[in-house]
Amino acid sequence: MRPKDEGACSGDGMAGRIITVAQQKGGSGKTTLTANLAIALRRKGFTVAVLDTDPQGSLGRWFMERLQGVGEDGGLEFSTSSAWGASYEGEKLKRRFDVVLIDTPPKIESDLRPALRVADLVLVPVASSQVDLWATEGVLDLAAREKRPVMIVLNRTRPNTRLGAEVAAGAAALGVDVARAQLAHRVSYAESLGRGGAVAEGPAGPGRDEITALADEIMAQAGIEGAATIR
Repeated sequence: MRPKDEGACSGDGMAGRIITVAQQKGGSGKTTLTANLAIALRRKGFTVAVLDTDPQGSLGRWFMERLQGVGEDGGLEFSTSSAWGASYEGEKLKRRFDVVLIDTPPKIESDLRPALRVADLVLVPVASSQVDLWATEGVLDLAAREKRPVMIVLNRTRPNTRLGAEVAAGAAALGVDVARAQLAHRVSYAESLGRGGAVAEGPAGPGRDEITALADEIMAQAGIEGAATIR
């Protein structure tokens, strides 16, 4: 799938890809992952819609900060829906955008199912804790029932620690794909998010490298073809 013309509805019949970010445990970094992936993909030339189904509204706050600090971008759109409306809204958005990223609430299974059902790929962020790893099994079961492909993303990792190694090994044992790129526990993620930004827009460094590498993996997994980078 190649990028659509910015700000225009696709008339060639090609639908975008829907990527759902889901984790039943709160505090796993779903919103941070969603926002940073949106900008990483946008910088590769794709039109991106972010759909917030979490009543907490953190993704919407990030987008408003972005409008004030960066300005409008016809190739990046924010939308909201209830958890139950995620399937309908996601299908609408993918007719106009190359990629739709759905940020989900940490809720019981009935609230997650519509967003999982419509996904071309389900991303499950797992922070460096055994509790996050345990919570992941419930999401994997739900995705399996909906026959959706899954990729685990190791998030807020602490490299070269025993706990980090144990969580990575536990994730690998769950029987689904685990992204090679890991997102480390970095202050830059929180700082950029609070300004409506993303690490992909920041100075060259390990944070930008890892989110770009993750975006490349997701593109390959979801069947999204490459594009020229926006500078």
